[in-house]
Amino acid sequence: MKKLIVSLLLFTTTLFSQTDPFTTADDIDLLLKDDFFQGCQLAVDAYDLTAKEIIYRHNKKLLMRPASNMKILTTSTALYFLGSDFTFKTIIAHDGEIDDSVLVGNLYFIGGFDPDFTSEDLDTMIMQLKDEGIAKIEGNLYGDVSKMDSLYWGNGWMWDDDPATDFPYMTPLVINDAAVKVVVKPTTVGNKPEVSFIPDLFKPKFINNAVTVKGDSSDLAVTRDWLHNSDKIIVRDSVGIDDEPDTTAINLSRTNNYFLSLARATLEKHGITVKGKCDTSTAPEDVEVLIEHERPFSEVIVNLNKTSDNLSAEMTLRALAYQFNGKGASAKEGVKIIDSLITIVGLSQKDYRLVDGSGVSHYNLVTVELLNEILKYFYFEKEDLYQILYDSFPIGGVDGTLKGRMKEPPTYENVHAKTGTLSAVSSLAGYLTAKNGHMISFSINTQSFVGSARTARDFQDKICEILANIDD
Repeated sequence: MKKLIVSLLLFTTTLFSQTDPFTTADDIDLLLKDDFFQGCQLAVDAYDLTAKEIIYRHNKKLLMRPASNMKILTTSTALYFLGSDFTFKTIIAHDGEIDDSVLVGNLYFIGGFDPDFTSEDLDTMIMQLKDEGIAKIEGNLYGDVSKMDSLYWGNGWMWDDDPATDFPYMTPLVINDAAVKVVVKPTTVGNKPEVSFIPDLFKPKFINNAVTVKGDSSDLAVTRDWLHNSDKIIVRDSVGIDDEPDTTAINLSRTNNYFLSLARATLEKHGITVKGKCDTSTAPEDVEVLIEHERPFSEVIVNLNKTSDNLSAEMTLRALAYQFNGKGASAKEGVKIIDSLITIVGLSQKDYRLVDGSGVSHYNLVTVELLNEILKYFYFEKEDLYQILYDSFPIGGVDGTLKGRMKEPPTYENVHAKTGTLSAVSSLAGYLTAKNGHMISFSINTQSFVGSARTARDFQDKICEILANIDD
């Protein structure tokens, strides 16, 4: 009789265990059985912020390259230590004296790490300068780049990524994303296409070896002589006569010269003549400030995270370094400030390797645990800053680097997350709201795969879908 009762209990337990629905962890575990993960690494950390419960963890302490998820560390650190009201300033100042309409002295453009400064901003400042009554500059035009060290590229950046605009040559005196746009327009069959530049006040040297051909069979290549560290633009191969004008953005290596050449051309456009030369020099302490252009970090962070702008991240890192260490700001000093935030959230900076602010470097090593702890800390401890961080992330299916993903519910218009992509690396970290109304933070990283990141992204999207469908 006892044997019968025990058998019935075992049968009943087995029956009910077979009919129990899959848990969230089971659903994610099932995904991870795909053959894709036999040859690559995956780490996941998901947390229910409302219930204060762990949802899922897999390889949470595995060190991986964050790619642009590094920007979460950079922007959260800037929000914490600089504040949302921090402003990037570009300054026009002068030494000497202004006699009637003549500046008997030098004009200084002092860089303040503004990553979004444009030719239009420069034009506005020059117009204000003209309104001050200045019509002639007897001295020189100087670019003051002393707030930053002389390292124009990040540690661990890949030399063969040049001249893509995602890998800008850095200076605190940025203009037009440190890049020029090359416009190539077909002319007549057999002849060279027309080449122009945006901004049109910039006149770089260029070689036009391209030819206009019949139809729309364009095979155009636009680059610069980056192997010789030259800003000479090279246009080659062919453009179809039926093609629309082609526009290609190219980074520039001599970014300070770029700014100063545009400054001089803009001054002359507005009738202000310059007698002297253009060069870089540190402004004396007693210069008189004439014009200031300010841009709030609350504006910069949106473009930085939504479009994953590397230049903005690197300028933000150096602004952090300058704020706490003064002139000659470096990535190394900026990383020390990020280390401070890591300590504040309860982890040890000794467990990670950080070398830049954008995640371009292949030397960075972090964990999904670290990224999720940052997200959790801002949610629980920094409500006002959390909202700014949350709003700066791309929205699934709507904008930024998530615009082409997550086009259907429950992730559409729901997931707010930062993407990251490097060769053999794909990451995603941020927030979403589950069907039960709970807010969830998560960090997912996949690396060491071959080929396109599309498969890794698809799995990230599926994990987000599973998390968003939690309804108990």
